[in-house]
Amino acid sequence: MSGSMKLALVQLAVGAQKTANLSNARTKVVEAARMGANMVMLPECFNSPYGTQYFAQYAEDLRATESSESLRALSSMAKDSGVFLVGGTVPEKESTTGDLFNTCTVWNPQGEMVAKHRKIHLFDINFPGRMVFKESEVLKSGNEITEFSTPWGRFGLGICYDIRFPELAMIAARRGCVGMLYPGAFNTTTGPMHWELLLRARAMDNQIFAAACSPARDIEAGYQAWGHSTVVDPYARVIATTDEKQDIVYADLDFKLIQEVRKAIPIYTQRRFDVYPDVSA
Repeated sequence: MSGSMKLALVQLAVGAQKTANLSNARTKVVEAARMGANMVMLPECFNSPYGTQYFAQYAEDLRATESSESLRALSSMAKDSGVFLVGGTVPEKESTTGDLFNTCTVWNPQGEMVAKHRKIHLFDINFPGRMVFKESEVLKSGNEITEFSTPWGRFGLGICYDIRFPELAMIAARRGCVGMLYPGAFNTTTGPMHWELLLRARAMDNQIFAAACSPARDIEAGYQAWGHSTVVDPYARVIATTDEKQDIVYADLDFKLIQEVRKAIPIYTQRRFDVYPDVSA
């Protein structure tokens, strides 16, 4: 880990037109870069509405940049802005099987893809009388843990519901990652209960940075995103957040805090892997 880095979360207003969504994303990524961001993150399903009825309609073949309108746009955004770009998620159609995935790609400042993460834990919930949602009716789950390197250190990736499973962040932290990044789209049922709580928990348990980027809320949409894109530091303090509207959230990540908190609260040297297993082993 080295120095400090400016992170920008683009809480994007997403509509039904993919071309308009890609154009809006480009405008905001360029704006964030002009404000000094070194890394920019887009939200889950940044190029399409979120919902099981939309995944197949908006899905793209992500085998190569040339085969995907959204990947070409992301590569261009990263290269033209000179930033690391965590490209939210895009509905992916696997060309040989036809399976659908919810997939995040990461791009370096040269416009090259450096990571690809398929959502591991699918969002299946049932709040009787309030909300029932089952991604598993349409999507397949990924099966790989994903990390990527930057000049400031390594970062782990998760997508939305992945944040509820602490093992991903634990493994990333034990492997030396300085932060966890979660493109997500919590809703107005789960968001006020758990969005900030989960981010702070992942940061606190592992003494790393944690950030989650949501779409802006569209009151006309069937699925109401919570918004409130947020960055949390290794002390589990919220250092940047917003409300539900389209916005860009900026946070300066001072990586010295990781060693500072680990010295003050030395859980890394106090763990008892003779008593319980190390999930990163």
